[in-house]
Amino acid sequence: MAKRGVSSKTHSQKQLDDHANQYNPNNKAYQARMNNAQKSKKALKHEATVKAKRQAEFEDKQGVLWPLDWMCYSNPYDFD
Repeated sequence: MAKRGVSSKTHSQKQLDDHANQYNPNNKAYQARMNNAQKSKKALKHEATVKAKRQAEFEDKQGVLWPLDWMCYSNPYDFD
């Protein structure tokens, strides 16, 4: 597994502290990052559910836009 971290050769002390705070469970930055991740997962799941419901309602109302054709499941050379 790759080592997760930042180098003091390429980052300032402030950047090192900010990175450490994001991975410390007792810090507000870590808790805020976890809350944002949970909210975004919930939002994406809700958005997908709403989109699926809208599509189902549309298909119920309008019918399937591309009806399945028997030619899609057969060999076209059988009819020569």
